[in-house]
Amino acid sequence: MNINLEKIDNMTAKIVVSVDENDYAAKVTEELKKIGRTHTIPGFRKGHVPASQLMRRFGRDVKSDVINREVIDRVFDYIKEQNFQVLGEPLPVERKEISLDVKGYTFEYEIGLAPEIGLNLNKEVNMPYYQIEVSQQMVDGQDEGFRKRFGSREAAEEVDATAIVKGVIMELNEDGSIKESEDAIQVTNGMIGVFQIQSEEQRALFVGKKINDKVTFNASELCGGNVAEIASMLNIEKDQAAEVKSNFEMAISEILVVKLAERNQEYFDEVFGRDKVHNEEEYFAKLKEIISADLAQYSDQRFRNDSEKQLLEMAGKFELPETFLKKWLLARNPEAKAEEIDSEFGSILDSLRWQLVKERVAKQLEIKIEEEDIKSYARSLAAHQLAQYGMMNMDEETVDGMAGRLLSNNEYRSRIIEAVGDVKLFSAIKNAVTLDTKEVSLDEFQKMMMPSMPDAKAE
Repeated sequence: MNINLEKIDNMTAKIVVSVDENDYAAKVTEELKKIGRTHTIPGFRKGHVPASQLMRRFGRDVKSDVINREVIDRVFDYIKEQNFQVLGEPLPVERKEISLDVKGYTFEYEIGLAPEIGLNLNKEVNMPYYQIEVSQQMVDGQDEGFRKRFGSREAAEEVDATAIVKGVIMELNEDGSIKESEDAIQVTNGMIGVFQIQSEEQRALFVGKKINDKVTFNASELCGGNVAEIASMLNIEKDQAAEVKSNFEMAISEILVVKLAERNQEYFDEVFGRDKVHNEEEYFAKLKEIISADLAQYSDQRFRNDSEKQLLEMAGKFELPETFLKKWLLARNPEAKAEEIDSEFGSILDSLRWQLVKERVAKQLEIKIEEEDIKSYARSLAAHQLAQYGMMNMDEETVDGMAGRLLSNNEYRSRIIEAVGDVKLFSAIKNAVTLDTKEVSLDEFQKMMMPSMPDAKAE
């Protein structure tokens, strides 16, 4: 089998493969023998079908499969041997019809060549990095959030925003009087979580009320129109809850509010794990560390955006084989239309340019993704997800089990590998260049980049 490269221009080329009978005959014979051993053919005993019959019945299809398989394998081996940096995949110039009579064939595959990118990172390259300041307000908010989460509920005389209120709930007529008809909704052991009320207007009706006070509220507005919540609160079926539009009156008989957890050793152990924190000084230092780590995610995202833009500028405006890429995209997506490819092609080129720059930088900085990197990232992801459900400081077996389940999903595993690659790449970039670090407040950072970024204070 002979193979060679013919340049079309600076960005595209053809790989030409010449095949003769010696390249495929033995494998075709072996495949036909396998069919004879495994297939039942009328008129012949299994394993005793003459070679001529096998060739007549199956020869053309087997020959076609063998030749196509051998040729494409050789093409990919050739690309690897020659260390060609290609874009997309080799495209056959034309489809060859295989027959039993013809012995030799020539196949041509068009390839798109990746451009050479002149890019070198070192300490002479400066990149901005914005570090968000941890304010006392953030620390206080995190402290209150943890103490609420690990606190307890106690009886109180007045409703606050954390309260659960209990009492009798009665449906009202339009004039505000108690509805007394047979179809009236009445709940003798009603319960409403004030902290769960999304409507500020409805929540304000309860805050400040005391035992024996009465509150008039709208059930639908209080539950945000959620039929399941209305049904649960009023102890009725969902079908009936969907029709509820009237106001209700609650006579408060009991108020339970959150009592913040005391900052003692039991609390420290519950929040951070046994003997990780021993006093308030260490506790507040740990809170600051947690907030700083959370804010670093936003700083790192800003750094990614800035460094991507800077690296693309450093790489310059390099050309790509656009005609080939359009053909490859159409071949890869047979249901797509040329007009659709054209309309999205600009963003596709931008994405491809960045991908090529990333690969160039990753090669220079010798980025490698090991299996332990993948497992470690999956474990941290699992621990974070568990913490979101209030399960902090879970044992290693539980975290490892969840991480294993994440990695068992091939699609999720691919996303984790991509995320690990990005983390390692941008971490290596930060170490390779000189960072111009500037500390900014959260407000300054939000105005600069992410006005919709969630508040860093804990709830």
